[in-house]
Amino acid sequence: MIDRKQQQEITPGSNGMQGTGIKVSIQGYEGSFHQVAARQFFGKNVEVIPCATFRELTRIASSKKESNGGVMAIENSIAGSILPNYNLLQKSTLKIIGEIYLPIKQQLLVNPGVQLEDIREVHSHHMAIQQCLEYLDKYNWKLVETEDTALSAKHIHQHRSKHIAAIASKLAADLFNLEVIAPNIHTMKNNYTRFLVLQPEEVAQPVADANKASVSFITDHSRGSLARVLTRIADGGINLSKLQSFPIPGSDWKYSFHADMEFTTQDQFEEVIKNMKPITEELKVYGVYKNGKTVE
Repeated sequence: MIDRKQQQEITPGSNGMQGTGIKVSIQGYEGSFHQVAARQFFGKNVEVIPCATFRELTRIASSKKESNGGVMAIENSIAGSILPNYNLLQKSTLKIIGEIYLPIKQQLLVNPGVQLEDIREVHSHHMAIQQCLEYLDKYNWKLVETEDTALSAKHIHQHRSKHIAAIASKLAADLFNLEVIAPNIHTMKNNYTRFLVLQPEEVAQPVADANKASVSFITDHSRGSLARVLTRIADGGINLSKLQSFPIPGSDWKYSFHADMEFTTQDQFEEVIKNMKPITEELKVYGVYKNGKTVE
């Protein structure tokens, strides 16, 4: 069980808050960008529970006996939204209590003493390799796709590889005693991933100074129904920073919508929600939290 004192510790009152004794589920392995995001939000002492899949992440994040919540990627500035994760969020009882915008910086990692001319192979997740092709094309290295960036770093450390490099985070280098032989080798420098910080609904506490919310709603099938909802949001002076549509399985071309709203006061947001309810068939608030800031 999470006691009241611990709830207060993990409820964000400001960016960069520190947490003690906090355990959160992440997708991927230690050294992954999910762990980097968790540390950015909770502090370097946060304990992570690596999960093979996002489904497992949400299951463990929902269990008070196993964790204090979870940190889950939801979209990337280049690749776009991770649509299955919205579905997982919709089916869960998790609440969003925060968000992190993390710059994705890929590093070329080797064991201590290995030089560029020693490298014959580079191992990493296929997306990381794709993000670094402009740099990798300069060399005649064999590119080997793996399931995870951090796991690739761990493997070259475990096997004491002298001719294999990995593409992963700076955190992976620190955790596995590897050297960054070439820093920031990614081609697109403005590459961010947005992560959501999640907690079970029954323990999530109100977030101080909240100015952003994520909601899901379903309109009826009449002409202009979505436009009417959007008008209510605009008339309330709220900025709609994201609108994502999803087909409803088994329906006759009906859609649900995920919306991220930015507002000045909690009263402003609550008034807009009150005005939306009469013109929506279903309305769910996933969380009210502080707008995350991009950091370098």
